Amino acid sequence: MRLVLCGKAASGKDHLRRRLQDKGFKYGVSYTTRPPRPGEEEGRDYFFITEERFDSMRRDGLWYEWVEFNGWYYGTTIEQFKETCNLFIMTPIGISGIKPEDRQSTTVIWLDIDRETRVERLRGRDMPGDSMGRRLDADERDFAGFTDFDVRITNTDF
Repeated sequence: MRLVLCGKAASGKDHLRRRLQDKGFKYGVSYTTRPPRPGEEEGRDYFFITEERFDSMRRDGLWYEWVEFNGWYYGTTIEQFKETCNLFIMTPIGISGIKPEDRQSTTVIWLDIDRETRVERLRGRDMPGDSMGRRLDADERDFAGFTDFDVRITNTDF
């Protein structure tokens, strides 16, 4: 069984990920072309790669799923998804790319936290190359009509 966490910016995905890792889940660290935020660590939070390397991995057929979000690319390798990991963070677009046979053994947890709470959390973040408004607007587009989840958490104190 694998778990996929999804949620808008500042919904608590990383908090829940760390709690699940403490319980023995193996997190599939995503690859991204976006710049690291202060405090993020290579290999722990993301694998930070160039757009050229991302494209090369795409040409080589290494991605299980990948998405473009806010001008940056994010992806999960086939090896991570099929063999080495059982906990992931994905967007609704990434989730829509899960193959039907893999979706049967995947539980999607949607952290559907209210906007006011997320705005308050975002105010405390340093987001190089991004803005709060852009993140919030992109999330509204990304999650419009989202229904492909198994568990929905709305409690901000989970």
